[in-house]
Amino acid sequence: MSTSTRRPRRRGRWIVAGVAVALLGVAASLGSRWALTDPGLAGFFDRYDGTSLPPSWAPVGLPAWVGILHWLNTLLLGFIVISGLRVRSKVRPPAFVTPRGPSRALAAGGSSRLSLHVWWHLLVDTGWVLVGVVYVVLLFVTGHWVRIVPTSWDVLPEAVSAGVRIAALQPPPHDSWVSYNALQLLAYFAIVFIAAPASILSGLRLSPAWRSGWRVSRVLTESLARRIHTVALAVFIVFTALHVALVLFTGAVENLGHLYAASPEGGWIGVAVFGGTSLVAVAAWTLLRPPAQTAIAERMADVRRMPPPR
Repeated sequence: MSTSTRRPRRRGRWIVAGVAVALLGVAASLGSRWALTDPGLAGFFDRYDGTSLPPSWAPVGLPAWVGILHWLNTLLLGFIVISGLRVRSKVRPPAFVTPRGPSRALAAGGSSRLSLHVWWHLLVDTGWVLVGVVYVVLLFVTGHWVRIVPTSWDVLPEAVSAGVRIAALQPPPHDSWVSYNALQLLAYFAIVFIAAPASILSGLRLSPAWRSGWRVSRVLTESLARRIHTVALAVFIVFTALHVALVLFTGAVENLGHLYAASPEGGWIGVAVFGGTSLVAVAAWTLLRPPAQTAIAERMADVRRMPPPR
């Protein structure tokens, strides 16, 4: 089958998938609205309003480091998704990279010659992991871990209530300066402590740094790691889309003020900071394409440029 034939079929599948998601969304919203008005469920929703109040000793507010690390995470995650899709597409790389000096750690124990796409993916992965480690350390040092780690089993029915209310376009009471709602709490916990470690471990298994002689290779096979990595990629993409939508839907000015102005009354200052940093991120994703990546690689490694395809 020719490439020209595959593309329309692939585009058609995406259109069908998009229509199916839209229909499911409408059905979920209508079903949620019915649930909120059903007398038989009134007791449940009266008892559980979707909030998740932190313990009395929990710190209040969002310090500046949360906003800074949030932006760095977004920037690097964008590079990871873009480069990861290039690696998966098996597009012919414009260059091959042989790491030297400190950058040899990217290929420790494995092949010393990497395609540019793999080399860049591993480079931004390393930065993302370092940002994540700093974030988790600060969470526990400052006590802010309590904002994203459940401390009561009530978070489960509260999360169900929050999900139904959000689907019905009637979000639960919300003040991100004090705490997240129950569904947000569980989502952030799953991303930070489940999806991210799974992505890191499976990515390490697929990287040149993995040693085939390690016993864990018998359990975490390459094919299993590839499936886990693909699922993790999809989880991050879906989470990001829903995260952005809910931030805007539940009070964009207030939420962005809390995060990017590090103030309960940040308001439009936070919106301005968000807008400026978003433009920087988009510019970086646009400008740091393979030609620029090759130039960066030449400063850190030995690079062999490939002739352009005829």
